[in-house]
Amino acid sequence: MNPFRSVGARLSLALAVVVASALAVVWVALVPTLQRRLVDGRLNLLAQSARQTEELAGGAAVDQDFIDDAARTADATRAVYLQPITAEGAMTLLALADSRRTASSQDVSSDPVALRAAATMTLRRGEVTRNGEHFAEVAIPDRSGNVFLFTASLHATLVNVDLVRSRLLWAGLVALGLAVLAGWAASSVFARRIRRLERAADRIAAGDFGQAVVDSGGDELGELATAFDRMRLQLAQLDDARRAFIANASHELRTPLFSLGGFLELLRDEDLDEPTRAEFLGTMSEQVQRLSKLATDLLDLSRLDAGGIRFEREPVPLGELARELVDEFTALALRSAHPLEAEAGQGGVVLADRERVLQIGRALVDNALRHTPGGTRVRIVARGATLAVEDDGPGIPAEQWEQVFARFTRLDGSRASGTGLGLAIARELAERMGGEIRLASERGRGTAFTLVLPAVAAESEHAVPV
Repeated sequence: MNPFRSVGARLSLALAVVVASALAVVWVALVPTLQRRLVDGRLNLLAQSARQTEELAGGAAVDQDFIDDAARTADATRAVYLQPITAEGAMTLLALADSRRTASSQDVSSDPVALRAAATMTLRRGEVTRNGEHFAEVAIPDRSGNVFLFTASLHATLVNVDLVRSRLLWAGLVALGLAVLAGWAASSVFARRIRRLERAADRIAAGDFGQAVVDSGGDELGELATAFDRMRLQLAQLDDARRAFIANASHELRTPLFSLGGFLELLRDEDLDEPTRAEFLGTMSEQVQRLSKLATDLLDLSRLDAGGIRFEREPVPLGELARELVDEFTALALRSAHPLEAEAGQGGVVLADRERVLQIGRALVDNALRHTPGGTRVRIVARGATLAVEDDGPGIPAEQWEQVFARFTRLDGSRASGTGLGLAIARELAERMGGEIRLASERGRGTAFTLVLPAVAAESEHAVPV
């Protein structure tokens, strides 16, 4: 993996960008503001001294000593007393006194701050650069029209600003380096946790569900690990169900096939009498029917799991359907000595797939006939939007109610084999049609499986595939 595309590199880069952005904001907001305030503070002090000097000049002669004292009082680098002279429409300044006592004061003869003060007769301030050095200047005119010019070097001020700038730069670089290191360290911890999740995902993808996915963090990664572990448990359950399904299906197919093979071997014996041969053929026919039903049930299950079954929404009168079920199972009920009757007078109309409702009813009636003793009464009751199959059998313990709907599951003590798929398919079909199958049973007092479906609306007239 490219190290520059790792989580560590990206997190470090993100932290570096954040720190650099913060430093840039601080730099822009602090350094120019600091320099401006320091320069303004120096100009304010010069302006205050200039006003005091102008007031003193009203009652004293302005000479060299006066200018020297004014420069010392203002803590100025230089103080000059200038006389404006206008010649040929241009104003120049003549130095009458200069605290630097230079032989020539030509460098201030055209000073912009002093010229503005002389032209406006007001106090003026500003910054000038002379011989490569920066100065703060304040100029104020006196009553005679001459101008006092105070100049202070900004060298020390700018040095302090440069010092702050350099320290800020170095501090920023250190902070940037620490941010990168901290980001790399933090991301390494996260990367290790992510790699553990990656290895866990690989194990789960390979079918290894035995090792739990554990992460002690309480953040999003910890929640993701918890979700991974829930997925592992669910996949383990699904894998167990798949293995059990394959094993049960293989067993259910193998049993009738072995039985048919055994009977075929017996039928090759020419000494069999006709009654025995007829009995073998009848048993073989039952095994073929069992295989056919198992194949049909497995096909229905696979289609349900794949979502390949289409359902029609059409009005289905439950009373008529209950009577149809009685007619269909009368022969089987007589053979097994089960009194079978229908109570269809209060049956309503539901919106469902007629063939699928019949399939559910067949599964419920077949279950009642197979798993109750001979002589047990079985009733098919249509009442409102429900179709119930009730029997007076021994009942089902409450702790086993959910088990009866599991695939390939038979309760202990069942007297008939079956495939163990009928009720599972019935519940799946009911739920796909927006209904449910309810179970009510009490040991020794019978069992009732009730199919509940959506009642048909008054305006429903046509079948609608769903």
